[in-house]
Amino acid sequence: MEQRMENEKVTPVTGAGFDPAHIPGLTAPARQPDADVTDAEETPEEVTTTQPEEAEAEAEAEADAEATAETEAEDPADPDDAEGPVMEAEDRRGSITVDATGVRFTLDDQEADFTWDEISAVEYGTVRKRLTVTVHMPNSRWFPNDVEAPDKARLTEWTDQLDKALDTYFEE
Repeated sequence: MEQRMENEKVTPVTGAGFDPAHIPGLTAPARQPDADVTDAEETPEEVTTTQPEEAEAEAEAEADAEATAETEAEDPADPDDAEGPVMEAEDRRGSITVDATGVRFTLDDQEADFTWDEISAVEYGTVRKRLTVTVHMPNSRWFPNDVEAPDKARLTEWTDQLDKALDTYFEE
């Protein structure tokens, strides 16, 4: 049996088990005194409880939506009027569209648009009847989306259309 000596000094335990704020990003940072805030509009951002990948995807989708709105305001050309191959693949929950404007992912009620000038790479793969397309950005972020084909013939058709669209629009 181990016994403690009365003169032995015990250091307090610090870390995630004692203080959840010890792990960066788990909780909001400690609030600074109001003297640091110079303007009423400069307040700390609200902390959300989403996954980091989801938060990045949402922020990227919002930025892409703003960029797309600006592009459409400058160039009112309809993407349907653009000539060239278009790949559209969709299932019950989402879709993947590759056309002259770029790559568009949808999943339920969320949408992300990527223009060709902001894409550094596009890769795709198939597993059984599922097509997965991943868009890579210059800042090392990547965004995958997948759709399920009703049959293998449709999956082959989608990959052929995707190859043609990427060869036409994507500059290596």
